[in-house]
Amino acid sequence: MNTLIRNGQVVEDGWQWIDADEALPAARLETGGRLLLPLALWLAHRASLDPARAGVWLGPDDELESVLPWLADMPLIAIRFPVFTDGRGYSLARLLRNRHGYRGELRAVGDVLRDQLYFLHHCGFDAFLLRADQLPHEALAAFRDYSWEPVTGRRVSPSM
Repeated sequence: MNTLIRNGQVVEDGWQWIDADEALPAARLETGGRLLLPLALWLAHRASLDPARAGVWLGPDDELESVLPWLADMPLIAIRFPVFTDGRGYSLARLLRNRHGYRGELRAVGDVLRDQLYFLHHCGFDAFLLRADQLPHEALAAFRDYSWEPVTGRRVSPSM
């Protein structure tokens, strides 16, 4: 089981990641496991999935519009960063939160580094599955690395 950061806490991940080239594990469906499925697999099996136990992960090339009709029922959307320099996931998160009102867990996965956490959080992510060489307990400090001064001149630190 993976360890991730969710809402400022290091926790165990209770979701099973399904890769894009994997088949849907029928045994996990029958036992009530929570599955995090690639968009194409989620769309193909959506009608037979328990909405509370099926999340979807989006790659940088996936069409966000494909999931919009079901946002209210989705407990988890993960956005995969194939490389840390790929910024498309930031835009997807911002669109999901601000334009489309998504309120479920929004998780950054893939090549996610400590140095990105502050900025990912400000785009709407509330959960982070870090790259294997990154330590979640040490990465928590990233949320305190920066502060900014808005036009009022009052210093603001991030809340996490």
